[in-house]
Amino acid sequence: MPVLTVKLHKEDRHITCRPGRSVRDVLDETDIRVRAGCNGMGACGLCRIKIKGGDIGEPSENEFTSLGTELLSQGVRLACQVKADHDLQIVILNPAPPSVWHSLDQGPALCPEAGHPLGMTVDLGTTHISITLLDLHAKRRLAGRRGLNPQTACGTDVLTRLISAKSIDQAERLSSQVIRAIGDGLHDIGNREGIDIRQVVRVALVGNTAMLALLSGQNYLDLLQPRYWTETINCLPVETVSWGASWGISPEAVIEVIPPLAGFVGSDLLAGIMATRLTEQPPGAILIDFGTNSEMALWDGKNLWVTSAAGGPAFEGCGITCGMPADPGAIYRINPDAKGAPAFDVIAASEPKGLCGSGLVDLLAFLVKSGILNNKGQFAPSVSEHGFTVYRGNVDIVLTKKDIDIFQRAKAAIGAGIEVLLKNADMGYHELRKIFIGGVFGKYLDIDNAREIGLLPAIPGHFIETAGNTALSGCEAFLLSPDAEECLKKIKSRAIIVNLSDCTDFGILFMEHLYLRQVAAV
Repeated sequence: MPVLTVKLHKEDRHITCRPGRSVRDVLDETDIRVRAGCNGMGACGLCRIKIKGGDIGEPSENEFTSLGTELLSQGVRLACQVKADHDLQIVILNPAPPSVWHSLDQGPALCPEAGHPLGMTVDLGTTHISITLLDLHAKRRLAGRRGLNPQTACGTDVLTRLISAKSIDQAERLSSQVIRAIGDGLHDIGNREGIDIRQVVRVALVGNTAMLALLSGQNYLDLLQPRYWTETINCLPVETVSWGASWGISPEAVIEVIPPLAGFVGSDLLAGIMATRLTEQPPGAILIDFGTNSEMALWDGKNLWVTSAAGGPAFEGCGITCGMPADPGAIYRINPDAKGAPAFDVIAASEPKGLCGSGLVDLLAFLVKSGILNNKGQFAPSVSEHGFTVYRGNVDIVLTKKDIDIFQRAKAAIGAGIEVLLKNADMGYHELRKIFIGGVFGKYLDIDNAREIGLLPAIPGHFIETAGNTALSGCEAFLLSPDAEECLKKIKSRAIIVNLSDCTDFGILFMEHLYLRQVAAV
């Protein structure tokens, strides 16, 4: 694949990129963005770069208009108009200030038509918040952002946050943090893409039940009591006018919080079921939305069996000594090199800072296959008591025994949850015909390595599909589809909630799935 080399003051950054994308789009997924203000249409003239080497083709008409022949003759171009189809070397002439928000991969740049009403979707996750803007008339996505949920400072898992919210002041603080963060992400889109956010007239928001309850301030303490875990929790806000006012959207905007299914089965899973059309699949289709609160739904052709498992933040790269989210600097892929040593790929090709979830899966599979780690998660005697060193640099990246234990527990919760659903549906692994993997975790996941350590059942690879952020795409479908409400009603009518804590054999299944080995499809 082509390599984009960005010449910075102290270093050169080498970024591997897919052909067909603009330099601006490639940079937007890193921490070295270029200034912009027109959604990549070439109209604002802000995203100026200087070409130092490589084949870039002829300037566009917009570049002639914005830059003129003199600047073009000096090698100055617009990052949104230059395709990274070949190896390129550039200098950023107009860098943007650092941002906590990263652009979602949205395809070709699209400009909203004047006067068209806009829609906004929000996937409120435990670890991340994702936001998109849609042209409701043209029924297409315009732009999107993803950033950390600021509530992580009060705990990386939902229970810790719920406990901290016993204080009324803290509960109000947690709610205002998210409302403010959504506004920040929305304004980042508006300012960089040149979109008038006052045109937003509809908002749809999904999330797991705990996040929705903390956002609205309604009944969040009920979630600390097991008797409510399979009950319907009213977590709709009393009012949303103040939200819209703080975000700067149309004062007439309708803000809809899509209600969750039950205590720990949120509307993010409902949206994912809608996005994957799970109930239209053949029997034996399952959606696993990997996250801090991992939710699952199994379709048996008649009923939709749903549950949630406390996976913890391991899949998001949090709570792990050497872990981090799938942001620039994260090792997302590990494979053995010619000498059998681990060779890795880093997001945005920057200095490695840690392992995201997919990188951790790859590393564990590599260590097991190399005999450095056994199926019980124990290191070989040759490994230091401090752990296995993945990388030495400004920040050493070391995998510890505690890190492995955390991941094993997360993996076991998922594996036991899948098995419980299958037993309730009177099905076996061999009857699975489709596994949809939802969540950011699946973006870089190596399916073979996930099966190697038992994170996924050992069924044929073509039955497994990484579906991306299904909660967000389902939320978009909710805004754009005329029969979305009816679709949600049908999904809810077929859902049977399974509380894992009520399953007598859950503990035994959990212990069996702790092992780092393949789960046979029998």
